[in-house]
Amino acid sequence: MQWSRIAVFASGQGSNFAALAEAERAGLLGGGRIELLVSDKPEAPVAKRAEEAGIPSLLLRPKDFASRELYEAEIVAELKRRDIGLIVLAGYMRLITPVLLEPYGGRIINIHPSLLPAFAGKDAIGQALEYGVKLTGVTVHFVDGGMDTGPVIAQRSVVVNAGDTPESLAERIHKIEYELYPEVVRALAEGKVTLEGRQTIIRR
Repeated sequence: MQWSRIAVFASGQGSNFAALAEAERAGLLGGGRIELLVSDKPEAPVAKRAEEAGIPSLLLRPKDFASRELYEAEIVAELKRRDIGLIVLAGYMRLITPVLLEPYGGRIINIHPSLLPAFAGKDAIGQALEYGVKLTGVTVHFVDGGMDTGPVIAQRSVVVNAGDTPESLAERIHKIEYELYPEVVRALAEGKVTLEGRQTIIRR
């Protein structure tokens, strides 16, 4: 199993998927290659993005399976067939069960639009604006069994301006996401990330 062989999981527009695919084309993933898109919404725009990029897709509807576990077992079988070493969640709107987490523990990462542990869960941008914080940002973290509770790999801050709307703040946050996520994926693909307890070390 090689860390450089990557599967991206996404459910929606796929903007982070597109940023990662572009980074790969530019040689910015440190030898990492996106071998597969996995989506729980076959009609989502991200599937079209993958097709245009020439990246194979596994498109499954969870409701077609008797349980979440059987749905994920189908995914795990395909990941193993392709020798996937790293799973990158990019707007994948489902909680991961032990069926996927156990064989890929420590090899699943996610990106979240806040400085975790602040504003975990849904609508992190709206939560930040409602709370009135002056600083928010982006977190890339390992995935565990909780909701945005895994060890932090990297964070980058974004200033909240007076008069910001969810749309204006989201635009600046997304710009940082598109820069930070490929950087972290590259570090993982190059074997430069180690985890000691909850402390993540990135070697330069």
